[in-house]
Amino acid sequence: MGKHKFLVHEDGDYVGVAIEDIKAGEDVMGVELHSGKKVQVTSNHDIPLGHKIALRAVKKGEALIKYSESVGTVTQDIKIGDWVHTHNLKTARWDYGN
Repeated sequence: MGKHKFLVHEDGDYVGVAIEDIKAGEDVMGVELHSGKKVQVTSNHDIPLGHKIALRAVKKGEALIKYSESVGTVTQDIKIGDWVHTHNLKTARWDYGN
């Protein structure tokens, strides 16, 4: 499998962040920043550099955890290996009660 292609900011995060483009069907390894723990997943989609890859399944309406906190609400079911971005996540960053 070689070098890692995504980083996990905190243990328990639901996503990793691609540090290189990831291709659909690719088996990729990630590394948790603090512990160095390795995580392996098969990508279901092309995932561009800087975008998120799902490390666990998350149901529509659930919070998405990154940096050990909720960063938004899932707008459609997400499977392990899915590309996570604005098409399936409503970010909390811009949600001011609207």
